[in-house]
Amino acid sequence: MATRAGRKAVRAVVIVVGVFVILGIGLYGPATLVGPLPPATASVDQAPAESAASGAPTVPSTGASAIVVDGAGPVLASGGSTDAVPIGGAAKVITALVVLDAKPMEAGAPGETITISAEDYQSYVTYISESARAVSFITGETWTQREMLQAMLLGSSNNHADSLARWAFGSMDGYLTAAQAWLTKNGLTSVSLVDATGLDEGDVGSATDLARISALAFADPAVSEIVRSDGAAVNGRRAVDNLARYAADEGYVGLSRSYTDQAGICFLFALDVTVDSGTQTLYGAFLREPDWDTIDADLTALSASAAATVKQTPVVTEGETFVTYTTPWGETAHGVAKATESRMLWVTSPLTYTVDAQPLTTGNKGQQVGTVTVGTPDGDITMMLVLDQRIGDPGPMWRLGNPVPVISAFIDSRTGK
Repeated sequence: MATRAGRKAVRAVVIVVGVFVILGIGLYGPATLVGPLPPATASVDQAPAESAASGAPTVPSTGASAIVVDGAGPVLASGGSTDAVPIGGAAKVITALVVLDAKPMEAGAPGETITISAEDYQSYVTYISESARAVSFITGETWTQREMLQAMLLGSSNNHADSLARWAFGSMDGYLTAAQAWLTKNGLTSVSLVDATGLDEGDVGSATDLARISALAFADPAVSEIVRSDGAAVNGRRAVDNLARYAADEGYVGLSRSYTDQAGICFLFALDVTVDSGTQTLYGAFLREPDWDTIDADLTALSASAAATVKQTPVVTEGETFVTYTTPWGETAHGVAKATESRMLWVTSPLTYTVDAQPLTTGNKGQQVGTVTVGTPDGDITMMLVLDQRIGDPGPMWRLGNPVPVISAFIDSRTGK
């Protein structure tokens, strides 16, 4: 009897063990052999050697001045007052941009036709009596839109500024409303206008915003084409010299050059800087300059320092490592830059690198695994990162021999972790 009972007990143990073996083969095997793998550890490598600051171009420490590289980017250099100050004839550049925003015109095209009204002619008479800049016209004449812009931008004609504003928006109040909307849209919050000419001391703005306006003006093909000319013959017979043209031998392209008692000398410009690899352009505004000798010296200092501080700056090099992936089974691969990128930059502060590494378990060589974003004085540059070599499946022996990480990955996959 005892022997029979012992045999039954042994048989029961064998059955129980068999059940667990069968369950183990049924669950553990598939979970390890075909289930998900634990992810690789991604560690961001130390950023590349930061570019040493080479210094900013020199701008005046008095008055108000600023330099930018485009209409929306950071300020490259500034000096003097950061407050809104009178802007003089620079207001006419804003008039041109606001009018062209409402009445677009291609470079070199005549644009729409404008008939001079009695109100327009009366403004001309008033400006002449006040010894303010004015290009003549009479009631009933027809001018092209381009001729009106030429008279205003090249000849700094106050009566043409008023006439353009009224023509495009129906009244001066209509223009000022449109101008405020345009300034707000472009983030030029320091600028406030009370007329279209800049003769009133209430026309104010910061040097930073005026420098950005310079960049926006040169980005407009119609404005850029007009101000880069030596002059024009408008309405068939009136010669208009380019009064904004100044310091051209030092690389400057004048956009607006004016003087009023409250604003001093104001100069908006583009500066073409010659370097070994070509030409780079800065856009600037010098406001409240006291006299011509001072502005001459300040423009010379800027052009000389700009040429000395701009340089070809390596940003990212092809194959440069930014992240290292290490798998639990001992494989290592790197996220590297897919291409080389360099820029002509005025490097006024070290470059900053921000890596966005994607999670990875396995992957093929050349597969995208994230990005690196480089912060530069000229704006952010984002480059693709790719794997420098394959990360493969470790195979069944590693899977079966490492139950903890494999089962953990299996559970995470089922619970959404």
